[in-house]
Amino acid sequence: MATKKILFVLTSHDKFLNGKPTGWYLPEAAHPYYVLESHFNIEWASPKGGKAPLDPTSAEQFKDDAECIKFLSDNKAKQGYENTKKLSEINANDYVALFYVGGHGPCFDLPEDKTNIKLAEDFWKQEKIVSAVCHGPAALVNVKDQNGKSIFSGRKATCFSNDEEEQIKLTDAIPFLVETRLKELGANYEKNSAAWGSYVTVDGQLILGANPASAHDVGLAILNALDKK
Repeated sequence: MATKKILFVLTSHDKFLNGKPTGWYLPEAAHPYYVLESHFNIEWASPKGGKAPLDPTSAEQFKDDAECIKFLSDNKAKQGYENTKKLSEINANDYVALFYVGGHGPCFDLPEDKTNIKLAEDFWKQEKIVSAVCHGPAALVNVKDQNGKSIFSGRKATCFSNDEEEQIKLTDAIPFLVETRLKELGANYEKNSAAWGSYVTVDGQLILGANPASAHDVGLAILNALDKK
């Protein structure tokens, strides 16, 4: 039987409002990738397709992280993330789960991207796993369920916190604060009592991780949920 596939989505956006570089965040791709890639085929997509912009800060901050080092030189992984498919080429029917890698980039392009919204809604309507880490949940803020309600409404959720954003002084460098938006959409927002601590929420098919420290654990939560299906 063919190996089932998971879609990892990266941002195509590479600049903060202040002009400094951003993109997708290295460990938030690498850590869940290595949890899942021995069980599933991982495919990669982004709004523009092709090579998605890696946040240079994440490469610097995680330059001693074993899995991040491996990921940057892993030919199989590179073939995917340096040659992403366009979201417009993707069919939800082909995958068992959808995962959004974080980094600040996803706050800019994915929330308003109509192709992205429809794709996520297709996954949701097919009762498949919809998952994200850190700023990745920003990609889902305009995604609605079959009844036209936000998929966050009444569900447990986590993401990069306003407190964490404040600590790295990027509150004003992004279009909106993800924690604030999830709460406005009716999410039952949760986080670790300590900033930067790992935290994962699972509410049915919605699986979310809070921050870079949660990237491995969100991969495990996705794996666990798919094992039960």
